[in-house]
Amino acid sequence: MSPYQDEKDGVSAGGKWTEFASEDKMTGAKKVRFELLSNNFLREDPDYKPRVELVCTNGKYDHAHFNPGAKLGRPDYPGFWGQPKMEVMVRFDGSHDHKGWNWVAGRFLDMDKGTIRGAMASQVFNVEIKTRTGYAIAEFSPAGLNLDEVKKSCDLSPHKP
Repeated sequence: MSPYQDEKDGVSAGGKWTEFASEDKMTGAKKVRFELLSNNFLREDPDYKPRVELVCTNGKYDHAHFNPGAKLGRPDYPGFWGQPKMEVMVRFDGSHDHKGWNWVAGRFLDMDKGTIRGAMASQVFNVEIKTRTGYAIAEFSPAGLNLDEVKKSCDLSPHKP
């Protein structure tokens, strides 16, 4: 079931991914949201699994969010335009990288396009973030995503980091 009003119930998009579709009432824009739930819970909220959301509008990539389901720690530094950013470490299969994601109201982080493309191409995708009680790791299994559906809905393809 979708938590958003006017969004159709989710259907499997392959693997552990779920696809939700909706239409903007004012503009008629077709929106598709792909959601990937983590394999684990963070200790701050044992009832809410962290999730990655990939959002596309009218067949083009719009944005991707990482929602930990826990209160984030304070941002690490200001970005180029002054927006708060948080340093995270991501793991794609056997490699890892540090990313600076935009910190949004202490609730979620805006992911960069390269990270979501890397996650789509991975068997293992982990995100280490700073929460209010310390560091935590969200573990994902992104394998099995229907890449043809993502290409059609988002004009986005996987890319190994």
